[in-house]
Amino acid sequence: MLDKLKKIWQVLNRPSVHYSLGFLTLGGFVAGVIFWGGFNTALEATNREAFCIGCHEMENNVYQELQTTIHFTNRSGVRATCPDCHVPHNWTDKIARKMQASKEVWGKVFGTINTREKFEDKRRELAEHEWERLKANDSLECRNCHNFTYMDFTRQSPRAAQMHSTSLASGEKTCIDCHKGIAHHLPDMKGVEGF
Repeated sequence: MLDKLKKIWQVLNRPSVHYSLGFLTLGGFVAGVIFWGGFNTALEATNREAFCIGCHEMENNVYQELQTTIHFTNRSGVRATCPDCHVPHNWTDKIARKMQASKEVWGKVFGTINTREKFEDKRRELAEHEWERLKANDSLECRNCHNFTYMDFTRQSPRAAQMHSTSLASGEKTCIDCHKGIAHHLPDMKGVEGF
């Protein structure tokens, strides 16, 4: 057995002695395709609502709240899922968000929000992180569906039309500045601008 392992190691250590450059190139290409396919498959699997609500922390808290909003059920039948609002659609932005989200896994591992009480205690902190993220990226996820260019101000309330045509148009504000709590219950908003 040990002799076989030594021979395998020798082949792996000096593969060009046994295989042609063409074979190695083709093998590297095939391995790259398999890796890339596996990576993208895993990326897309983690970008589905079923994955997001796979843990009871999300299913029993924020997902329940989402179900009562216009983003879940509406007259047009278009429904936003968790990744639509929390993961950018562009590949590079999506990868950056996934890397940020990897530290959120620690919350699951260490049970920081595994009960309703713990979740409520952290709700403000979690919301502020999300508001800051959306503010920093100019509400990119909102803009995946809501495009300022196509807004019909005549079909909006006077206040919304005024705010969209001034503050949003000038870049002074972004979606999350006014639309906090659009899909989830708000935490205690004491000290938050505009509330």
